[in-house]
This record gives sequence, structure tokens and C-alpha cells, in this order.
Amino acid sequence: MHEFQIIKKYFSKLSKNNKSSLDLNDDVFFDKLKGLVVSIDTYVEGVHFKDFKKPELVIKKILRSSISDLICKGVKPTYYFVSGSGNNKSFSQLNLKKISKSLKQEQEKFNILLCGGDTVYSNKLSFTITSIGFAKKIIFRNKAKLNDDIYVTGNLGDSFAGLNILKKKLFTSNNLNNYFINKYYKPTLHLSLTEKLFSFANTSIDLSDGLISDLNKLLNKQKLSYKIYLNSIPISNNLDKLLIKKKLKKISFISKGDDYEILFTANPSKSRIIKKTSKSLGIKISKIGKICSNSQISEFFDQKGNKIALKNIGYYHKFSS
Repeated sequence: MHEFQIIKKYFSKLSKNNKSSLDLNDDVFFDKLKGLVVSIDTYVEGVHFKDFKKPELVIKKILRSSISDLICKGVKPTYYFVSGSGNNKSFSQLNLKKISKSLKQEQEKFNILLCGGDTVYSNKLSFTITSIGFAKKIIFRNKAKLNDDIYVTGNLGDSFAGLNILKKKLFTSNNLNNYFINKYYKPTLHLSLTEKLFSFANTSIDLSDGLISDLNKLLNKQKLSYKIYLNSIPISNNLDKLLIKKKLKKISFISKGDDYEILFTANPSKSRIIKKTSKSLGIKISKIGKICSNSQISEFFDQKGNKIALKNIGYYHKFSS
């Protein structure tokens, strides 16, 4: 049983009379009357980040991945809370100074403020981030329309390359090492795009668990399917160089998660405004596929038009039955 099955079986019924919970099927809690938007995420060492050798970078990664939940909904994050569990080694004075300095930098970068949290002693290192924003509307999941185009911001796959370099499963030049590791720890968030999303997006999600996994979550309660074209999925010049040099396949990198780019769908009539927005904000926005009827099977195509069977559709937290 994975995390979403657990939520559906044991907890969804508890939120039945709370419309703001969105049936526990979205990235956020949204109270329309109060204009309140809340997201909460937990990060565990060895699961969400490899280790704590660079606390100043780990804290940036987890904070950005948390506020990304709001940004993809068209909401600017305003406040955040941090709770941490750790021991004398993980929460040494040196590490705490590094964490504090990094959080200050992130506050200035994203115009957010720390509001509180909790700290407990434990030999298992973990953090929980609660992010808060204020808005009268959001872009929901499960609102895609038949024949919508599917778009993604930025580039995919750089973070997965960085993770493999950190795990010493991938070796390349120092310059490329630094580039990919930096992308793993400091994902690009498109804060300037938040309010613009309402001009064209029907539904949206951030790419945390992987392109296919998150696309399935985006549509999970809708009777729709999709077609995705590998050749249209954007990757960086650096990743392209790495794939060529190491003779690796693009398909092995673009759906492994931790990209935190925005995946959204839009009516084909919105293509012009999307291109205009992309150009004016300097944000890459790529059309990668199409929403189709449920009578068709969701499919993934390579550059030659051949169907691809995906072995790894993304990340799920799995538990015993």
C-alpha cells in the first residue's frame, strides 16, 4: 500500500465535511472565505535528502520544495513554519548557524517570513515545513479539459543527475558536477509566474515525484488520458551534453522527480499568451503533450513516434499492506 492509498482508505472520510481540504487530493488546504492557503511537507534524511553533510543546502532544498506547492497553485508564499528532529551532531552550533544563514537568504529571495515551529531531540533527522499564502482563488488539480495541451516550465532531469553524482553513481567534470548538484539542492522556482498562471492554466501541479507520477496525480479523478512526446520534454544543454558523453538515455532522467517545475494544462487557444508570458518573464515553457479522452490509453512516444514502455513512473512512499 502506498501513501495515496493510505490517505484514501483511512483519512479521506475524516475530511468529508470540510470543503477546504479538497478531499485530501491536492497539494494544499484552501479556505476560500478566509483566503487562506496552506501546505505541509515532511522530509526525512535518507529518503528526501541523501545526508546532512551540507545543512545549508539541504534546508534550502526542503524549503523550496515546500513553497513550490503554493507557487504551482498560483499563490505567492508569505509565511513558513519549521519543525525539526535531530541530535547533537545534526543540530550542532555550526550546523544551526549554517541553517539560520540559509533561511535568511531564502527569506530575502522569496519574500517570506519564519513564523514558528518546533525542535525535538531524536537520532532520526527530519524536518517538517508548513507554508502559508493568502489568495481568493487557486488552480486546482483534476480540472484538465479534453484536448488541453500539456505544458511544463524549465528543464527536467538536472536534479536526478545531481542526486546520482552525490551517490557516486555518475561521474563527470567538476563544472558539470557543480551544476547538477546545485540543481539538486536549489531547484528553480518561478515566483514571477504565480499570478500569470490564472491567465491560461486549467489545472496544475509541481513536479516533485516525477513527470508521469505527477501527471497521473493531476488527472487521477478525471476520465481522461494523455499523450506525451519525449522529444518535446525540455532538458538543459548540460544534461544533453552529459547524455551524449555518457551514452545515456533521456527517458532515464526526465521522470525521476525533484524538479519542482510546474506542470499544467491549457486550452490550445491559450498558446499565444503562454508564448508571450514565457518571453516576457524569461521562463522556458514547453508544450509536451495532449489531454485525450478516457477511451484512449495514456501513452508516451519517442522522437520516432514509437510508444515507450516506462519502467519507472516516479516516486511513491510505500508501506506494508
